[in-house]
Amino acid sequence: MPFRDPIARGRLLAGLVLLFAAYACEVPDPEDAEWIRIPAGDSIHAVAESLAAHGIVASAEDFEDFARIGRRHLGIVPGVYPFRPGTPMGKVLVDLRKGRPDAVRVRVKEGVWLSELAPVLSRVLDIPLDSLIAAAHDSALRTRLGTPAETIEGYLPPATYYVPVTATAADVWRQMADTFEARWRPEWDARLDALGLTRNDIVTLASIIEGEGGDDGERALISSVYHNRMARGLRLQADPTVVYALGSRNRLYNKHYGFDSPYNTYQVDGLPPGPIGQPSRASIIAALYPAETDFLYFVATRDGHHEFSRTYQEHLAKIRTLRRR
Repeated sequence: MPFRDPIARGRLLAGLVLLFAAYACEVPDPEDAEWIRIPAGDSIHAVAESLAAHGIVASAEDFEDFARIGRRHLGIVPGVYPFRPGTPMGKVLVDLRKGRPDAVRVRVKEGVWLSELAPVLSRVLDIPLDSLIAAAHDSALRTRLGTPAETIEGYLPPATYYVPVTATAADVWRQMADTFEARWRPEWDARLDALGLTRNDIVTLASIIEGEGGDDGERALISSVYHNRMARGLRLQADPTVVYALGSRNRLYNKHYGFDSPYNTYQVDGLPPGPIGQPSRASIIAALYPAETDFLYFVATRDGHHEFSRTYQEHLAKIRTLRRR
């Protein structure tokens, strides 16, 4: 609530002035941030109103008065800024005066392939497609992420990104890879040891789970099927890996299952060499913590759900039932 007492308001603003220089610029996690665009030529009144409307500051009036002290509002730099709601006014003003390059909003969707994402980024960021493809093969970045695959597929987390207009192809992928690293939880490393799997194994499995679709309640069940099959030395036989190997999201026919590719899990043992798209956090968690079942098979229903089976005979019976329906 704005202060009605001018003396109280003066004390508040004086106190904030003392704290003003203590705040350093810190970019919040993209999941926590509200992104605010400050256009060139906006008045301090318009800036304050925008900040208050997004819940960044509690009072537009208080922020405007605070920013006018010493005419500091004249140093606000246009750009796109990430702030957590409730950020102290001093820190907000420090960041606004420090400035950020203008940015383009980019959305990475769950399950998207790098080959589908790169042309979109090329168009909206005006970066040559061949530069993006080359940067996605960067060996140093792949080594940092721990993927033996040819690209950083799978390590571009689904999220909304604000990419600076000055970004190079390498900058774009590095920003997304940094987000992956920031979101990876330390306790997941201990879980990897318990499972006897690498991080790349889990991200790869998570991308397959993502490719199977289904609702959140089925992810852990789908994960259990693949964990159970790996434990028994059975091939995964995951349709999304065939689709990825073919490079086209078209309907599969029997002839496609024999396609020769290290990504076709009908033809190779174990996991493919790398992810087959960008998995969501929910799929990563499902890959790390599968349900405890003895399921070895599943089949998709018309409504996008799945029927799970313990034996091949049970699996075939469910397929026949679904076809009759």
